[in-house]
Amino acid sequence: MKRRQFLQSAGLMGAASTLATNPSSEPIIIATWKNEAGTKAGWDKIMQTGKALDGVEAGAWVPEANPEETTVGYGGYPDRDGHVTLDACIMDHLGNAGSVTFLEGIMHPISVARAVMEKTPHVMLSGAGALQFALSQGFKQQNLLTEKSKKAWEAWKKESKYETKVNIERHDTIGLLALGKSGEIAGACSTSGMAFKMHGRVGDSPIIGGAVFCDDEVGGACATGLGEFVMKTLGSFLIVEFMRQGMSPQQACEAAIMRIVKRYKYQEFQVGYLALNKKGEYGAYSIQKGFNFTITKNGVTQVIESGYYMS
Repeated sequence: MKRRQFLQSAGLMGAASTLATNPSSEPIIIATWKNEAGTKAGWDKIMQTGKALDGVEAGAWVPEANPEETTVGYGGYPDRDGHVTLDACIMDHLGNAGSVTFLEGIMHPISVARAVMEKTPHVMLSGAGALQFALSQGFKQQNLLTEKSKKAWEAWKKESKYETKVNIERHDTIGLLALGKSGEIAGACSTSGMAFKMHGRVGDSPIIGGAVFCDDEVGGACATGLGEFVMKTLGSFLIVEFMRQGMSPQQACEAAIMRIVKRYKYQEFQVGYLALNKKGEYGAYSIQKGFNFTITKNGVTQVIESGYYMS
């Protein structure tokens, strides 16, 4: 089937310390949190195939398969009923997009999302339907609840108190943006969601315009943190539109954080944004201290601390 075209067009806080340029249009991949192995794998893939889309998918595979990552894929903390449920989305430079929500038993939801984008007329599949589709495409079903995560869930059940955790283990949703060899933009996001969430809860991670948005005329953005607030403000779409209006990636990330801070009474939660424009300039900003991101370009990988609003 043909790919579906989706949403093709549509003096702030802190210094722009993370701003950088890429005038030669060399491939770049950037990811939320400390994800050195993921960005390196993604960059290697771009160097192999030339495509940004391949890079963000490969970059997401690393944390999805890592049982020590308790917020993404295999090893992710379950919901309050003991189910590991996964959400993911992916978007290319043409505006094609695919996502899955509430998917169980498949290690790499990012690849299922890409299959939704490339092999169906839809953008989003959910739950049992997403699993049925994944199995029809040759993905293997397996138990994703590790002993480590199961023990954490059993300990949580003693009080069964749901609360958000800021910068949990300095990690959370994995969001990625990349420029390919032709300078095209792509983005991806993958998560197991909030630990011990209500059964059926879906955050921003599979939402195009929330977790990820790309426009090849401008650039892309991705999000991490408490997804409810990203969804309420469509943060990634907002950032791309700010960049379209002339803001730098850094300024756009700061403006999107301020949209949350001004609109909603602040509670103890974290949201962080990344942005990458077509020039290779990037920016990052978060509500609270503690958000970092990883970038690989020219074969060199760095982890950088983001600026933040809360003093």
